[in-house]
Amino acid sequence: MEFLNHYLVQFSIVVATGICAGFLNTVAGGGSLLTLPVLIFLGLDGATVANGTNRVAIMIQNTVGIAGFRRKGISDFRYGIFIAIPAMVGAVMGALLAINLGKFDKSGIIFNRLLAVIMIGVLAITLSNPFKKFQSDIEYLGILRKILAALVFFFLGIYMGFIQAGVGFMIIATLTIVNGFNLVRTNALKMFVVLFCTLVALIIFIINGHVNWGIGIALGGGNAVGAWIGSHWAVEKGDKWIRIILVVAVLAFATKLIWTSLVHSIT
Repeated sequence: MEFLNHYLVQFSIVVATGICAGFLNTVAGGGSLLTLPVLIFLGLDGATVANGTNRVAIMIQNTVGIAGFRRKGISDFRYGIFIAIPAMVGAVMGALLAINLGKFDKSGIIFNRLLAVIMIGVLAITLSNPFKKFQSDIEYLGILRKILAALVFFFLGIYMGFIQAGVGFMIIATLTIVNGFNLVRTNALKMFVVLFCTLVALIIFIINGHVNWGIGIALGGGNAVGAWIGSHWAVEKGDKWIRIILVVAVLAFATKLIWTSLVHSIT
């Protein structure tokens, strides 16, 4: 009975975490900053296995989220494929880097501080959009935007393959600043790109045996529920409420990352 209760508690924690992360990933980003620590806390063998297992949930979540956006009439697969291709190439490189550098920053202090700074910087740029005056419909600017977006998404792909956490904020910044898209369209495209980058990264983690399928599927089920709710909520509420969620999520996660790194430094 105690054995059964242990797995029921574990299952409940994983599913609840998945729902919160799925919703957050759909309307803003940063869900992996919640799921990765929980997976490690539950006893997965190191950050590499937690990293690989998390990709199962992200795959399920983004599949459901894209379906939700499409049902609401929000889809841009043509442009999504254009930016997904360089991102997928980068994701392969990032996943291989993560596996080959298993001892990278064990304490997570450097990563936490760097990511916190990046998240706050991305938030400031996304909200103020200092490049707005350059966002016009002139044809040559459109071509330059596409070239720049492809280049940026290649590097974002490397990051997605390596760790994934917080990449949603970076994608949002890229699509709003470089392309001038609104946040509803941006979120739909974000999920499309993340889906394909996660697919190639997951394959690499599977080949190297870094996936716990039981926990991954349970987390994915929760993520799917959260993503479905989030995709409908985002379309109905529009830019204003997505911006509020974005600000709260970034500040909360950045504070947590900085606090955790400070505690590790002291101890």
